[in-house]
Amino acid sequence: MAHKKLIAYTDGGARGNPGPAAFGVVIGETYMHGEYIGETTNNIAEYSGLVYALKHAKKGTDEADMAKVDLEVRMDSELIVKQMKGEYKVKNEGLKPLFLEAKKLISRFHSVSFVHIPREKNKEADAMVNKALDARAER
Repeated sequence: MAHKKLIAYTDGGARGNPGPAAFGVVIGETYMHGEYIGETTNNIAEYSGLVYALKHAKKGTDEADMAKVDLEVRMDSELIVKQMKGEYKVKNEGLKPLFLEAKKLISRFHSVSFVHIPREKNKEADAMVNKALDARAER
């Protein structure tokens, strides 16, 4: 089997920092998910979206085929992209467990690359964040 290229868009946000927070994920052409995660920081919400995407990128792929998947993660958090690429160290103690979990999940794929994109190119994942936050606020 040839390598399968998959693109995931992730985003996270907190209204107030810290404040009510959520993440949004768009994987491929069909999978979209937004989830409220409670009161936390924007960066924790961003990492939570990344970890969720790494866990769920396998939708439609057998676990045995995961080693044949080239995943490209696109996100508008320059900090997290640079941390995942090893360009910045993770100094915040609250982010370290999420960073380590993401690194562990990456090993299941043939390759994972990280691309920093402008917010305007991350509209669908951002919309999932806001949908989750708005749904929570309406309760």
